[in-house]
Amino acid sequence: MKIVTTSLIGLLAFASFSFAEKKERKDIVDTAVAAGSFKTLAAALEAGGLVEALKGKGPFTVFAPTDEAFAKLPEGTVETLLKPENKAKLVDILTYHVVSGRVPSKKAVKLDSAKALNKKDIALEVKGESLYLNSSKVVKADIRCSNGIIHVIDSVLLPSAGGKTGKNVANDLMVAASEKGVKLFNHGQHGACADVYEVAALAGLKMSTARLTADQKSILTSALQASQGSQCNTTRAWTMRRALDRVMASND
Repeated sequence: MKIVTTSLIGLLAFASFSFAEKKERKDIVDTAVAAGSFKTLAAALEAGGLVEALKGKGPFTVFAPTDEAFAKLPEGTVETLLKPENKAKLVDILTYHVVSGRVPSKKAVKLDSAKALNKKDIALEVKGESLYLNSSKVVKADIRCSNGIIHVIDSVLLPSAGGKTGKNVANDLMVAASEKGVKLFNHGQHGACADVYEVAALAGLKMSTARLTADQKSILTSALQASQGSQCNTTRAWTMRRALDRVMASND
């Protein structure tokens, strides 16, 4: 009888511990903040007015870009998005990282796409042993929160301007780079302009073939070789801009 009683007490103690552990799970926002590597995401959620929503009951699945992921965007992009006048665009991007319901990795790997909160589709694909969302790689999966799940990704998901999917993220990146580059060029910063265009082209080339055709890749590769071999920043900027324009025009 003593043995049974002792065992029962042990089971009750374990159950109480497990319940307390589960109860102590933080919500998605607090979990991200506590991790320390999502400071930009936290600031963006605050600027977009989405903190309370993601602290709500949910459940949600969040594909969370790290600070390093945000740093891959063209220089000045984050600062521009955080401005009050760009709140609508910021919210569109942030809600493209959230899916309603709990989607653990074992379920995600079986999906071809997922509908984000902004009503646009995210393409899911398994390559080797890794899961990709559009061109973003999941680097850490299944972080359990009280109101959902976080999957950490290595680059920011950019919803296409008018399409149903984010598969044309390369084009979106080139559009953003072109807009940024024009301002730099017009202010006499031809070298910085060329650098922005080169970064966008290199990022596009790293994406899967489904997002850039062979001809588009050839255009960008040739332009990069010419630009990197030139000593004139003005020539570099124009070489890259013409290449980006050709690629974007071929997507129309």
